[in-house]
Amino acid sequence: MRTHAQAVVIGGGVIGCSILYHLTKLGWTDVVLLERDELTSGSTWHAAANIHGLHDNNNITRIQNYTMDLYNALEAETGQSCGVFQPGSLYLAQTEAREHQLRLQAAKAKYYGLPFREVSRAEAEALHPLVDYDGIRCIMFEENGGNVDPSGVTNAYAVGARQNGAEIIRFCPVTGTEQQADGTWIVRTEKGDIATHWIVNAAGLWGREVAALAGIKLPLQPTEHQYFVTETIAEIAGMDRRLPSVADRDGEYYLRQEGKGLLVGAYEKDLRFWAEEGTPQGFGHELFADDLERIEDNMMRAIARVPAVGEAGIKRVINGPMIWSPDSNVLFGPVPELRNYFCCNGIIPGFSQSGGMGLLAADWIVTGESRYDMFAWDVARFGDWADAAFTKARVGDQYANRFKIHFPNEERQAGRPMRKRPAYEAQRDLGAVFGLNYGWEHPLYYGYPVGSVDETEGFTRQGWWDQVGTECRMLRDHAGIIDISNFAKYRCKGPGAETWLNSLFANNMPKTVGRSCLTPLIGVRGGIAGDFTVTRLAEDEFWIIGSGMAERYQQRFFRALPLPDSTTFGSYTEAMCGFNVAGPKSREMLQRMTNTSLATEDFPFMHSKWIELAGVRCLALRVSFTGDLGWELHCDTQDQARLFAALIAAGTEVGAGPVGSRALMSLRVEKGYGSWSREYSPEYWPQEVGLDRLCKMDKDFLNKPAVAETLAKPAREHLVLLALDAAQTDASHADATGGEPIFKDGKGIGRVTSGAYGYSVGQSLALGFVTHAQAGDEVEVMVLGRPHRAVILSEPPFDPKGERLRA
Repeated sequence: MRTHAQAVVIGGGVIGCSILYHLTKLGWTDVVLLERDELTSGSTWHAAANIHGLHDNNNITRIQNYTMDLYNALEAETGQSCGVFQPGSLYLAQTEAREHQLRLQAAKAKYYGLPFREVSRAEAEALHPLVDYDGIRCIMFEENGGNVDPSGVTNAYAVGARQNGAEIIRFCPVTGTEQQADGTWIVRTEKGDIATHWIVNAAGLWGREVAALAGIKLPLQPTEHQYFVTETIAEIAGMDRRLPSVADRDGEYYLRQEGKGLLVGAYEKDLRFWAEEGTPQGFGHELFADDLERIEDNMMRAIARVPAVGEAGIKRVINGPMIWSPDSNVLFGPVPELRNYFCCNGIIPGFSQSGGMGLLAADWIVTGESRYDMFAWDVARFGDWADAAFTKARVGDQYANRFKIHFPNEERQAGRPMRKRPAYEAQRDLGAVFGLNYGWEHPLYYGYPVGSVDETEGFTRQGWWDQVGTECRMLRDHAGIIDISNFAKYRCKGPGAETWLNSLFANNMPKTVGRSCLTPLIGVRGGIAGDFTVTRLAEDEFWIIGSGMAERYQQRFFRALPLPDSTTFGSYTEAMCGFNVAGPKSREMLQRMTNTSLATEDFPFMHSKWIELAGVRCLALRVSFTGDLGWELHCDTQDQARLFAALIAAGTEVGAGPVGSRALMSLRVEKGYGSWSREYSPEYWPQEVGLDRLCKMDKDFLNKPAVAETLAKPAREHLVLLALDAAQTDASHADATGGEPIFKDGKGIGRVTSGAYGYSVGQSLALGFVTHAQAGDEVEVMVLGRPHRAVILSEPPFDPKGERLRA
């Protein structure tokens, strides 16, 4: 056994073997995989191993299709069969919402050039004659859908990795992981120790236990999961081809051919958690006792749709464990608080994603960043607040609603409320409906009965649409009070503060006390890893504001540069809260609450001051994400409730009131403002999103060489603002929400990143990236998967010259 390695992968399931294989493909041949038992132990060996390409997230669609394409190439490369069957998959829609989802996916498939299309009932009956298609509104066919052999795929990755120089050691449990002062690790086993630069935790059912060896607590919880295989069905035995699989997600089951019978699996409401206190060390290839009564309702729906299921006997039942994260997505990426510790845990559709997951993990480890923005998977999307109770509640909801559509803007209630700020009760009493943002409850909109929860259940305009419009118009006509406590807040103080921040951010830091600036944070590949507002509070003190949900993610960049002596940098997100008061009467409203002059000549745009508002000390910044005249007000958390009450009281005198985050989305889209994780991400270059002017190339800063390389190239695409045809959006009762493809003359030229109705300008708007198009061009945006006419705007429809913002 080697005593040194570039990376040690812990876990010999399909994901661990894929990561090992892909590391070798990127040139890391001094790598080792440690498996506590035999390869495929745990969840891999008993997986149903279905594969499909389409996902609601565009980047996950890309990596799932990479995975599907890889399997045949892997067979050819290694000589190891992956047991690939690709007879196709039929997707059935019983509801209008499911039809919208499938049509949107078909539009994305056309954009990406993927084989996913609508078929008639007659064609579907020819493809799968055992299915009863009565009551089906829409049928899509994915030509390369199917399934693989779990052991075959895992062993193919293993063979490929070994051929490229990797070592795989079975029956070798890891007993300890210890980080050294230089950031490297010692991995301890009963067979000896290995010194390594990187640890990769791909331990599957034992991901929690392996993480705990390094002091990491991962939000994971296993459940039982059942599927069964029928005896031989005569109609199938008589066919000379394989039947396509059936995705009847409204029926809450999955179904495909297995041998000469059918395999049927279900995610039942009456689920069973397993190993809540830890996965047993001795567990390997065991299964749980059958309990088909739990999935009887799902089985009956499957039988109603495919009567042959009910006519055949059951050959075998598989009831095995799966391990879930709170949102059923993988926990992926380097742990921000540690050096060189990579997680890949909590994978559910492992055989649809194994190849892409291995590719992106190897990307990240070898180059420092994955080629795609995968924040939807990033382990940093959860913090310590995601405790055992929250994780269990969310996993239960995810399992029981596995096939429920994830609608745009939806807010599921399981495990909530989590973290509440002092103004929560007052906001609730004003009819706030709350959303969840990095564990915090925050107002989405107001004016509902106390205790109401968000009931977003579709792709069309929902019940809150009119109320959000009322809030937008109130702010544009008078003023609005928006809770912005979710923004991440930091303070950097000390003699080296200016130097350190200049070496971190791309823009020059403000030279004058009280001035603010906007600045990008540059990623390893030269993209946008963050956007921040930095304010100089004193000669040696700065206040930094960024995206709240990205706070843990961006720690990776903050930790990349050592702080100078006697200089501190810390988060104040929990210690301080904030409100944005914006609108044409915001100055009049706030002036009644303070003795500090808020006149433009005394308090210009992009300046800040410490002021007192109704006796509450606040850091006031004259900026506003609404694009209107306004101030951000940041106070100690203990003063938030008192400040909110004072703002509401003062607001009533000028026709102002509380405004939620849904309205803020509309207001910022009216101005064409980008938002992190939507328009700003490591995938996008500064010149593609209009931030190149903020990259000061006459100084050194983090990842400057990478951005210099990207800035030397022409933009691959451009961020634009589009106005959709009002007659069409009103008729479909829908706006773009994000992810919709954009076509021009029948050719895919881009995709939407944010969308909303602009209530104060009377237009349905969308931000998106396009190629080969410019202002004034007419295009089609695939809202609900159907073409909606749109025009690319030359300037934002609200206050294009920024006069109100600077008034």
